[in-house]
Amino acid sequence: MAQVLAICGSLRKGSFNRQLMNASIGLAPEGMTIKEAPSFAKYPIYNFDDQQATGVPKDIEALNDAIKAADGVLIVSPEYNWSIPAGLKNAIDWISRCKEVSFKDKPVCIQSAAPGLLGGSRMQYHLRMALQAIDAQLFGKPEVIVNMAASKFADGKLTDQGAIDLIKQQLGAFNKFIARVTVR
Repeated sequence: MAQVLAICGSLRKGSFNRQLMNASIGLAPEGMTIKEAPSFAKYPIYNFDDQQATGVPKDIEALNDAIKAADGVLIVSPEYNWSIPAGLKNAIDWISRCKEVSFKDKPVCIQSAAPGLLGGSRMQYHLRMALQAIDAQLFGKPEVIVNMAASKFADGKLTDQGAIDLIKQQLGAFNKFIARVTVR
């Protein structure tokens, strides 16, 4: 049974990406469970001087430990100014400074939703670069990029059948990817 940790790059409770993450949790294939990661909302901005003075904060270590314990990670994030939201990038920067970087060799799958035509695709590209730098094992296809998101969600739920089917395909393929790349 693959245990997947889901990280939402949006801090808003009602964001399309949180709704997408929640839909994905409910669409996990047989043989996979997905649970939400601890929040990174209150992490201090990464500063090497602060790290040297006080070490890595306990809540960051908790996220790092949760990632280490998981078989894979699903990151669902919006695109801010054509890139990674600052809070998510800050969490990745902090984790990269932990004694054991939890993303090293960890299978990672990415999803995004956005109101525009590109659906967060530029964020996915930048996130892949940041995760590659810390040796994550990035899952490729199928990609989940939910564009024109306002028309695909209603009352906090994903309603677009095409997106639902794509998520099922992606998570099924990600489950197989985890089995291939995870050393148990």
